[in-house]
Amino acid sequence: MPFLIVFGQEDLDKDTTLRILLEVKKSFVQDPENVLSDWSEDNTDYCSWRGVSCGLNSLVDDSVNVVGLNLSDSSLTGLISPELGRLKNLLHLDLSSNSLTGPIPTNLSSLVLLESLLLFSNQLNGSVPTVFGSLTSLRVMRLGDNGLTGMIPASLGKLVNLVSLGLASCELTGSIPHELGQLSLLENLVLQDNELMGPIPSELGNCSSLTVFTAANNKLNGSIPSELSQLKNLQLLNLGNNSLSGEIPSQLGDMSELIYLNFMGNQLEGTIPPSLAQLGNLQNLDLSMNKLSGGIPEEFGNMDQLGFMVLSGNNLNSVIPKTICSNATNLEHLMLSENGLYGEIPAELSQCQSLKQLDLSNNSLNGSIPLELYELVELTDLLLNNNSLVGSISPFIGNFSNLQTLALYHNNLKGDLPKEIGMLGKLEILYLYDNRLSGSIPMEIGNCSNLQMIDFFGNSFKGEIPITIGMLKELNFLHLRQNELVGEIPATLGNCLKLNILDLADNKLSGAIPATFGFLESLEKLMLYNNSLEGNLPHQLINVANLTRVNLSKNRLNGSLVALCSSQSFLSFDVTDNEFDGEIPPQLGNSPSLYRLRLGNNKFSGEIPRTLGKIHDLTLLDLSGNSLTRPIPAELSLCNKLTYIDLNSNHLYGQIPSWLGSLPQLGEIKLSSNNFSGTLPLGLFKCSKLLVLSLNDNFLNGSLPADIGDLAYLNVLRLDRNKFSGPIPPEKFSRWPDEAFEGNLHLCGSSLDRCISDDISGNEHSGLSESSVVIISVLSTLAAIALLILSVRIFCKNKQDYLREDSKVTSYVYSSSSSQAQRRPLFQLRAAGKRDFNWEDIMDATNNLNDDFMIGSGGSGKIYKAELATGETVAVKKISSKDDFLLNQSFLREVNTLGRIKHRHLVKLIGFCSNRNKGVEYAFSLRSTEKSDIFSFGIVLMELVSGKMPTSDFFGADMDMVRWMEMHIDMHGSTREKLIDPELKPLFPSEEFAAFQVLEIALQCTKATPQERPSSRKVCDLLLHVFSNRAMDFEKMKLDHHK
Repeated sequence: MPFLIVFGQEDLDKDTTLRILLEVKKSFVQDPENVLSDWSEDNTDYCSWRGVSCGLNSLVDDSVNVVGLNLSDSSLTGLISPELGRLKNLLHLDLSSNSLTGPIPTNLSSLVLLESLLLFSNQLNGSVPTVFGSLTSLRVMRLGDNGLTGMIPASLGKLVNLVSLGLASCELTGSIPHELGQLSLLENLVLQDNELMGPIPSELGNCSSLTVFTAANNKLNGSIPSELSQLKNLQLLNLGNNSLSGEIPSQLGDMSELIYLNFMGNQLEGTIPPSLAQLGNLQNLDLSMNKLSGGIPEEFGNMDQLGFMVLSGNNLNSVIPKTICSNATNLEHLMLSENGLYGEIPAELSQCQSLKQLDLSNNSLNGSIPLELYELVELTDLLLNNNSLVGSISPFIGNFSNLQTLALYHNNLKGDLPKEIGMLGKLEILYLYDNRLSGSIPMEIGNCSNLQMIDFFGNSFKGEIPITIGMLKELNFLHLRQNELVGEIPATLGNCLKLNILDLADNKLSGAIPATFGFLESLEKLMLYNNSLEGNLPHQLINVANLTRVNLSKNRLNGSLVALCSSQSFLSFDVTDNEFDGEIPPQLGNSPSLYRLRLGNNKFSGEIPRTLGKIHDLTLLDLSGNSLTRPIPAELSLCNKLTYIDLNSNHLYGQIPSWLGSLPQLGEIKLSSNNFSGTLPLGLFKCSKLLVLSLNDNFLNGSLPADIGDLAYLNVLRLDRNKFSGPIPPEKFSRWPDEAFEGNLHLCGSSLDRCISDDISGNEHSGLSESSVVIISVLSTLAAIALLILSVRIFCKNKQDYLREDSKVTSYVYSSSSSQAQRRPLFQLRAAGKRDFNWEDIMDATNNLNDDFMIGSGGSGKIYKAELATGETVAVKKISSKDDFLLNQSFLREVNTLGRIKHRHLVKLIGFCSNRNKGVEYAFSLRSTEKSDIFSFGIVLMELVSGKMPTSDFFGADMDMVRWMEMHIDMHGSTREKLIDPELKPLFPSEEFAAFQVLEIALQCTKATPQERPSSRKVCDLLLHVFSNRAMDFEKMKLDHHK
């Protein structure tokens, strides 16, 4: 080893040094690379040992001392020996990049001559020793990438010779000590990836030699100190992903040496200071994921060294400046997504000739794509999705010879997809979904040999699927759903061996499924539903054994299903509305994670496979509309997660299994139109979460157990057309309409036949003779036929009168949502003045439908007396929540009756209102649509983020969850933070920002007008954007060399 001349302390004798080094070796438990093989008593020349450096001590007769120890990157395990503290003349200690554990020995503070201490990238724990403040000779201390905890010692401020301090990627807490501001020689301060809190000390502005300061990914708060602008030598400033607030100090524009500036993922507000344009050496500017507003400074176009400009995820609301590229000759990455930018895309962007990534997605840009944009031939990624762009895609798109990602989805683009798309030989991702593109998919697309993902969902493409797609050997995602494609599925798709997801649903495809699909062994998702496919499944599908999701519903496929069932990884499987026959393949039971199994409306026969009991994750089972026989197998009792079971319309028989009541999550049981017999088992009514119980059209008998009435959540009960007998319990069963029990000849009570008391005696009154019964039956039948003919004639006459009256002037009854000022007509009434009623008026008049105001109740609801503010007295009926089948009949019958009949003992019907916990149009039409489902989903999102139920008393009598969210979402500070469930806190700034974004999506879902609500696909995309914080994952854009 080389010798150094040192001026040190009194030296150790050779034997003592030898013993110390051997003790140090003992502390290392494993040495897989044998770097310490020459450290032994047999070799006393320790200066020749690997990793040991020696020097001459001029103060003690030029004696030899150990001055350096470097065992970095040697795969050593074990502890750091405290014996190292006895090597008094040690200048350099480097044990970095090993797997050492345990605390840092405080004895190292004895090494007063130590100049560099490198212990980073180990598994050390404990705190940074406070006594290290005595190592005043120390110039470099790097302890990062360990499990160190506790606070940064304020004593480190005494290390006046310190040039580099690295404490990144630990678990340090507390604040940054203001004493560090005393380190005037400090050049590198690296504190990122910890749990540091509190403000950034303004004293750091005194570290005049500082060139690198990074404290990203902590929990720092407060404002950015303007004193940092005193750091004239600073080249890198990274404070990203903290909770910093306030405005960006305009004084930062004085830091003329700055190359890298990153404030992303904070809560900074205000406008972007134009003074930042004075940073003439700046190459990377990232201000994304903040709350910055205003416009983009036009002066930014003068930053000729700038390569990255990332302003995504703010509240910028202006046009894109035409000058942004006026002198930006080196700009390669311009990311302006997720703002409120509007207006047209400036043609002047073509001046940024070096541009490689252009992301303008998720804004409010309009107009067409400027032709000049196609001159940016260096572009690798072009993202213009989620805007309001119109016009067509130009044939000049063929200029983008370097393009890898093209995302134009969620716009209003129309016209054909140019055949020049085939000139993009490097293209990997092509997302054009949710536009109005038409014409045929060009055959030339097969020339894009690197294409991995194609998504044309929700357009109007016509014609056949090009056979040339089979040439795309790298393709793993093909999504052509909801177009107007015709013809057969090309057999050439079987050549796309890497295909992972294939979705051709909602088209007009015909013919059979190609046998070549058997080559798609990597296929995981197969979606072909809503087409006109027919024929048998090709037996080659047996080779496709990695499928997780299959949906072939609503086709005309037939034959056996066995070929499709070889996978053991199914999550969902849906072949409803086809013509499959034979037995249900027992192989489906081999997928324990299958949670949705839908085989309804086919021609399956035989028994329900017992192997389905092995599917422990099964939540939905739909085998309805088949020809299944035999009893329900007991093995299904093992499916403890079942929430929905539908076996309607089969030929099943036997008794209703009592074990159904032991399934804790079961919410819907549908067993109607079968051949079940026997009495209802009492165990069935242990399903405390049961919402729907449909047992109609069977041969069930016996009395109705009173336990049914104890099922608090049971909204839908269908027991009609069975053989039940005896009385209907009057109290517990009053919430269900009579239609739920009709067709049981021996059932009595409610409005059915009155129950006759058992104590009536006397043979003379006990019954009629057999001949009398026959005569009465015949006369009754003839009377019923006559009455039916008369009713039809009266109905036809009344209908003609009604249609004539309908052309006359009518007035509308309006309903106001509890959280919307808008009013819309719900139905028409004649001969009544135009009247306005809203939910709040009714709630005020009845003290939120308090029982003190109730004047009556019945099977379909309760009636309240309400004295309105106008002095008018009205009756208010609250309709009980029932399912569509029952409520439609009951409610519409009552509306029609009260709306037409005039009588002094009947009140006039003048309108109805609906609470907004359901979409208004759902409350009116009683039909669930996509838009009403979206409304419900929005409510669920609000529940998840806020931790509050929509029916909670928290909102008060005059407020509901949606309006409460609308009122608070635009507020600031603690008022806005009430929207987030305290159980979710503490949150990183980026997480809190994402939570508010989810609430913004929820508010879109709960718009009063269904047409204003987004589609389910768009909601999915918006949530994915929140999850990724970007439309695409461009990690290669992140320049963070000091992490």
